[in-house]
Amino acid sequence: MRRLPVYLLLDTSGSMNGAPIEAVKNGVQVMLNSLRQNPQAIETAWLSVITFDSTARQLVPLTDLSSFQMPSITASGTTAFGQALRLVASCIDREVALTTAEQKGDWKPLVFIMTDGVPTDDWNTALPEFQKRKTAFTVACAAGNGADSAVLKQVTPNVVRLDTVDTNSIGQFFTWVSASIGVSSTRIEDTGKEVTGLDELPPPPAELNIVV
Repeated sequence: MRRLPVYLLLDTSGSMNGAPIEAVKNGVQVMLNSLRQNPQAIETAWLSVITFDSTARQLVPLTDLSSFQMPSITASGTTAFGQALRLVASCIDREVALTTAEQKGDWKPLVFIMTDGVPTDDWNTALPEFQKRKTAFTVACAAGNGADSAVLKQVTPNVVRLDTVDTNSIGQFFTWVSASIGVSSTRIEDTGKEVTGLDELPPPPAELNIVV
């Protein structure tokens, strides 16, 4: 079976403490529940969670939706965004099966990044490493006024912004992520082709502004 790998990179630095991190946890759970009700997603989508604060960690390795268990997520420390980019690159190398002469590999991964701040490490040197990995698409969300969308635009052309980091806005982001994964799953099941950009995804909700 060809899997559709999905990597969530979540900022868990100190500025996310309190209501924002609770909203992220609720959002991931709602996303998971929604995907489990989607027949195409349950067949193909596999999910991994990477968090980054003073360091980056893969809290959940690439896991099928039925087996996925919500990790414990807390917020503290700084914003090691470069470490997160390096870590997801190594996870893709390790976890995503490549096509060989004998078999078709996994579909190209989807990467969703959410951050409310600016990197506090040498993210520039990590960027080429991440960009060498072939993803179907990467979407980055600049959450709130403290996030630097210009940094994220260097990572991916697909950047969206939340004006506020409240429960409703963050929830809307994860609802849209769920719909985007669902559309990607359906596309590959029906046509054998991957979604490659924002224009092929469901329209973002009003809370999400596309950064041009």
